[in-house]
Amino acid sequence: MNADVLFANLPALLIAVPLFGAFLTPVFGRFLPKVRDAWVIFASFVSSAVALLLAAKVYAQGAIVYVFGAAPGTGAVPVDSGGIPIRILFNIDGFGAFMLVSAAIVSFAVILYLTVSQSRRSSRSEFYALYLLLVAGVFGMVSTGDMFNFFVFLEINSLAASALIAYHRNGGLAAEGALKYLIVNTVGSLMILFAIGLLYAQYNSLNMAVIANQLSLTTLNLLALVLFIAGLATKAGAVPFHFATPDAYSVAPSGVTALMIVASQAGLYGMFRILFSVYGGVFTSATVGWIVIVLGVLSMFIGVTMAIPQKDIKRLLSYHAVSQTGYMLLGVGVALAVLGDVTLTNAFGQMAMEGGLFHIINHAMYKGLLFLAVGAVIYRTGVWNLNEMGGLGHKMKWTMIFFLIGALAIAGIPPFNGFASKLMIYESTFAFNPAVAIIAMVVSVLTLASFMKVFHSVFMGPELPEYAGVREVPKRMLAGMAILAVFVVAFGLVPDLVVDTLITPAADALLHQGQYVLSVLGGGL
Repeated sequence: MNADVLFANLPALLIAVPLFGAFLTPVFGRFLPKVRDAWVIFASFVSSAVALLLAAKVYAQGAIVYVFGAAPGTGAVPVDSGGIPIRILFNIDGFGAFMLVSAAIVSFAVILYLTVSQSRRSSRSEFYALYLLLVAGVFGMVSTGDMFNFFVFLEINSLAASALIAYHRNGGLAAEGALKYLIVNTVGSLMILFAIGLLYAQYNSLNMAVIANQLSLTTLNLLALVLFIAGLATKAGAVPFHFATPDAYSVAPSGVTALMIVASQAGLYGMFRILFSVYGGVFTSATVGWIVIVLGVLSMFIGVTMAIPQKDIKRLLSYHAVSQTGYMLLGVGVALAVLGDVTLTNAFGQMAMEGGLFHIINHAMYKGLLFLAVGAVIYRTGVWNLNEMGGLGHKMKWTMIFFLIGALAIAGIPPFNGFASKLMIYESTFAFNPAVAIIAMVVSVLTLASFMKVFHSVFMGPELPEYAGVREVPKRMLAGMAILAVFVVAFGLVPDLVVDTLITPAADALLHQGQYVLSVLGGGL
């Protein structure tokens, strides 16, 4: 296979590589156990490389429409099809490419970490196969142009994540957390499936562009929209659909939780894709924007206030994940609320959208880093309770530094990446509604207070006798944390470059709904 053919089929390889890697991992584990870990790392590296190459191709050439079962370059709409795509296709624009970049970076950093952190537990091959399936689910969700296949990849995502949460059955708590996560996500998935059914019944198509091109404002379509928002907010772990998130995140292996942050953000991708690319041509109601804003404000405030009293360090981080999801919803909600007014959209709607999207990738980096750092502490101490920790900074200096970088980033302290995206959200939201902006700022202050307490409890103070034998974690775990830390710092030092290169194309892809439809239907419009 020459390079041209390889690059032309990158969208197919995006799913084929992690699925093939997942299939062969148990084979390596049984017959070549000594090279199993190397194979898993290699498969994850190639998966991430394919995602990054595909994203680079999108940024260089524009949206890519890949038709499965046809030669590369085949149009999505055959001449004799009546203007309707008849095959499954991927439609990857600036927004999809942006999500692929985030998932690729985090998934590779995490697998370096996991192959060491899991070695002291079961370290079974099936665990890594499930991990690669989770990666495939995320990649598929942010790439497909077909609603039913979005649902299929969502199910792969949810089922793989549930199995990974329950894998170690820590005193039954992990199984309980996995069951709650599975039930809640199943309910959310059923709402999404029912919404897809409502649209299919009316338009006889599952292709998002086809539906967007024919969509009208009817009672059934409004019902479908409500179901989409509720179901995808459930997957994202937003309030009031967040109740399974802390239970699941707090008992899963820390590396798995780091990737589950990205998996939940694929739910946000689905929500924003539906709101803008499917419904954006006929529905620009400020009411829906305010619904998203309210979800964001509730997630921010309830998440942070529930995090502050927690003693279980991973449960504390889990509630902060809920809180940070609120910032993404807030920024995009403001953009949606002003979308009908061109003057307001140009004034601050674009900034709000870019701030919300920028926070998605920032959150993936710094929250992933925080979960890995906390997992390193648990790896060496076996302790989750903050009241039983202290003085670990003397022996785990690199872990302490990485945790501090993540803590300052999540609190929005310059020059780290969280500050850049939060500042964009503050400025645009203040222009829209000062009261909402003030709430967002107060949440950041509370977040800083919470993480300073955690930092002091875990790393500061004299060495405790029971941790006299503690030492730094292995280098591969540090390498996983270092990858994410580099992006946390780099994105904070050159935010304008990141916005211009990654974020603006993603925001434009959502705000210009007609381009999404045109990329698929072309002359069939």
